[in-house]
Amino acid sequence: MKKLLFLSLLVILSTAVFAQTEEKPTQKNKRKNKELVEEDTLPKVPVIKFTSLVHDYGNIYKGDNGVCTFEFKNVGKADLQLSNVTSSCGCTVPEWPKEPIPPGKSAIIKVSYNTSNVGPINKHIFVMSNAEEERVTLSIKGNVSEPPKEIIPENKTSPLLKND
Repeated sequence: MKKLLFLSLLVILSTAVFAQTEEKPTQKNKRKNKELVEEDTLPKVPVIKFTSLVHDYGNIYKGDNGVCTFEFKNVGKADLQLSNVTSSCGCTVPEWPKEPIPPGKSAIIKVSYNTSNVGPINKHIFVMSNAEEERVTLSIKGNVSEPPKEIIPENKTSPLLKND
């Protein structure tokens, strides 16, 4: 009877021990598990990425077109909403999309600079949004100069002047 009890206990313990061995993961299972963990741990937030943070007008003339655009893309996992876009000066007027930008989609911010002022351009545009980076600063730079003067030839003969 003792032998039967000992043998039964030995079978139960060995079954329990072998049942606890971990199955060796294959390379495919490792990759799949890693993707699941990464996907679950990534925050579902929008991420704004601009193609350029600076626009250089170079040398332009007074009265030239002062419009430029900043292209951006939502590379995050949720809709991107621009809440406000302001400039450091009243001579710079930004226009931005008011509707949400879905993940993977692009949009533009249009900036109009008043070129009636002669001198250097060094202005900032502040983009506020629900993105991971809540505030992004864009810059415009360049120089506005007077247009070259046209030389008008003098007219020595005038119909109003009569030589008698």
